[in-house]
Amino acid sequence: MTKGKISVHTDNLLPIIKKWLYSDSDIFIRELVSNAQDAIMKHKKLASIGEAAPESKYEVHVCVKKDDNIITISDNGVGMTADEVEKYINQVAFSGAEEFIKKYENEKDEKSKIIGHFGLGFYSAFMAASSVEIDTLSYQTDSKPIHWLSDGGSEYEIGEGTRTQRGTTITLHVSDDSKHFLETSQLRMILTKYCSFLPVEIYLTDGTEEPDTAISPINDTNPLWLKNPSECTEEEYKEFYHKVFLDFNDPLFWIHLNVDYPFNLKGILYFPKLNHELQSIEGQIKLYNNQVYIADNIKEVTPEYLMLLKGVIDCPDLPLNVSRSFLQNDGYVNKVSSHITKKVADKLTGLYKADKENYSTYWDDINPFVKYGCMRDEKFYERVKNAIIFKKHSGEYISLQEIIEEQTKEILYITDAESQSQYISLLEAENAEMIYLNNNIDNHFISLLEYKLPEIKFKRVDSYVSESLKADDSSDASNEKIIELFGKYATGMKVEAQALKSDCVPAMIILSEEARRMEEMTKMYGNMGMLNMPKAEETLVVNTNCELISNIAENSNQELQETICRQIVAMAKLSHASLSGSELTDYLNQSVDILYKLIKQ
Repeated sequence: MTKGKISVHTDNLLPIIKKWLYSDSDIFIRELVSNAQDAIMKHKKLASIGEAAPESKYEVHVCVKKDDNIITISDNGVGMTADEVEKYINQVAFSGAEEFIKKYENEKDEKSKIIGHFGLGFYSAFMAASSVEIDTLSYQTDSKPIHWLSDGGSEYEIGEGTRTQRGTTITLHVSDDSKHFLETSQLRMILTKYCSFLPVEIYLTDGTEEPDTAISPINDTNPLWLKNPSECTEEEYKEFYHKVFLDFNDPLFWIHLNVDYPFNLKGILYFPKLNHELQSIEGQIKLYNNQVYIADNIKEVTPEYLMLLKGVIDCPDLPLNVSRSFLQNDGYVNKVSSHITKKVADKLTGLYKADKENYSTYWDDINPFVKYGCMRDEKFYERVKNAIIFKKHSGEYISLQEIIEEQTKEILYITDAESQSQYISLLEAENAEMIYLNNNIDNHFISLLEYKLPEIKFKRVDSYVSESLKADDSSDASNEKIIELFGKYATGMKVEAQALKSDCVPAMIILSEEARRMEEMTKMYGNMGMLNMPKAEETLVVNTNCELISNIAENSNQELQETICRQIVAMAKLSHASLSGSELTDYLNQSVDILYKLIKQ
């Protein structure tokens, strides 16, 4: 047995690699299994060009021996000679995969299958192990088996081993603070997370059974996104969605990305069925590199608004950082991102043109994503603007393009049909056309549309009604009395006496569209410097067409006048959803009191 010293510039380098290079403590499994796959892919390449004997079946085996505190990762790949161990293991950051790629750089098909590039993945083993052993035998004729041992410091031992079959076995002697990795169920979860779609079969055993007795591999070696879209069925797309995202609702539709030039990009993006509005923020797009899981929702590849979707993206050419957990942001990444967003926009416009009726059934689920994307990305807006639709109060749909073509100047919209029912009733009497904008994002979205299309204005139904009212003659003595009566109870509001077209509504609270939007922005951004903005002035409009109002003005019973005025103001606030907790209590008590007086008569 001979001893040597690992070629590093400082003894502090390995602790940095072990503890700080990788963000997740379980990532050593991904790195070691990926290295095993690389070894197999190298042998497959060599066998294909006649430089190695062919293999009938390639496998990676992960074995847990809990009683011995051991995890092993074995492959039947190329193996290593003593010189190669010296070069690839004892020289930190010397990548055998990178060297192999350069040697066979003309073989582009296999180049894309090699994962490792930095020569650091092996040392992630020391994140969970107090010592690591390597037993390896090269494919090369007359090679001798090699055994290597290190405790993670700068010293190692290397000598002749006992392995009889080509390939490599990494043995991790798990440290005391990492014993949770010795649970088979825990390892299965980690392998499922990182290696579910590796192209080489992976078997997990618990040390009590022989590897060849494993029933089935834990991974799918030919995931759906690698297949030609024309060969995939609707059921396969749905089954893949349920399996990967554990969502038992069927997706609405999907986009199959299949690009070979100018970059290699494959994947599937799903538009999920939402159970409620807040669920729209729970998207998940998984990024893979040569079928190895990298991370979820990497913003460099998938813009923020696309993360409302669910899907997988596999791009072997993406420039990963050293830990293979994040991207090096550059022009190439931007091109990939732009292509993905273009494909999404094309899918939406294509669906709208091909089947408007079916597209409208998706709209309630996809409109938060579409609107958010339009606000975040001008190019995305330009691509999808003709596929933006609105649901009308009648139940039909109208597109933004149709609104423009009809030269509609004012678009009336409803945010809450129940609380705005009195305004809707007034407008229905005029046969006014109204649309629904009842998503939290809509207040910002219509501001974008008004900026892009200054010829149109959006007005909420209550704001429109308030601006369309015509005031009565203010010199009318009865109107002055009405304003005086109600002014005592409409605290903080302006009071006007006006004739409404409906005679059943005694009073309503109105607020201009601009004032209402500013008030909503104040509520939303109250903790961002807008908290001290003055509250927008509301106006209490007392309906002089209502017989109850005219009777109040003529009644000489002051107590009765006060009671009815307070009740009408409270009713208007209740309809306007601005009745405070204490005011609601007073309103209910007063209602009971009125009923009591009526029954006593």
